[in-house]
Amino acid sequence: MAIMINGAAVAAPGDARVSLLDLLREQLHLTGTKVGCNQGACGACTVLVDGERVLSCLTLAVQADGRSVTTIEGLGSAESPHPLQAAFIKHDGFQCGYCTPGQICAAAAMLREAEAGMPSYLTADLTAAPVLLSRDEVRERMSGNLCRCGAHNGIVDAILEVAAEHAA
Repeated sequence: MAIMINGAAVAAPGDARVSLLDLLREQLHLTGTKVGCNQGACGACTVLVDGERVLSCLTLAVQADGRSVTTIEGLGSAESPHPLQAAFIKHDGFQCGYCTPGQICAAAAMLREAEAGMPSYLTADLTAAPVLLSRDEVRERMSGNLCRCGAHNGIVDAILEVAAEHAA
């Protein structure tokens, strides 16, 4: 089998110990996915596997064999940015930018989770689908992605804008 990475088939590494993060950055030179803590605590390495957010530093590349991986490079481009990428720019949802790729990938998955009615700790109505996203709900759902620069308000504003546009 192969791993589909941003729409291209890539052979799974022969060494089963290679993390998805290392495959992306070191072997495929997709450096948009960042190395943060390398222990699953910061979210900088977040990518999408079959549309769900995963921490690529904690995921073995062989676990993605036969699956579809989308990195920040696969979400959009300079010529055709993903709505979240455009909203992050509009709302200054970044300062240093280091966490931004992981934030955007996590936000893309989070919006799908909320639309599907997946509750969070703060969800008031567990039967509602889609979940209505408040500022606090977005903060809770994005709590696994850290920003050390303090761009949290811009990040939340960007996500809420995209959620509102998608709901309209």
